[in-house]
Amino acid sequence: MARFEILDSTMAPLGQGPAAGDVLFELGMMYSIGRDVPVDLVAAHKWFNLAAMKGNADAVRLRREIADQMSDAEIGVAQRAARDWLRSNETPALPSMAAAAAASTALAA
Repeated sequence: MARFEILDSTMAPLGQGPAAGDVLFELGMMYSIGRDVPVDLVAAHKWFNLAAMKGNADAVRLRREIADQMSDAEIGVAQRAARDWLRSNETPALPSMAAAAAASTALAA
């Protein structure tokens, strides 16, 4: 049984660029219908939530639909899981222009 998880938001299948909403949507579909994994509405909600944040309109609709089948506690768990995933998969912010200028000035001195 295959398990497909994106561990890094900068990775997509086969390492091709940032994780797009459609890839996250497919993970939501896998968990919502049990394709290659057991049905897990909490995981499905998490992935649909992340896909919705990336602009996938179908994810918004399906997240709403499965939320109707979940308890408030389960929805809370799914939302925390999505936040945790975002926190642990953030790409490092680029330094600001002012910080970069200050660093280069300090090095030149």
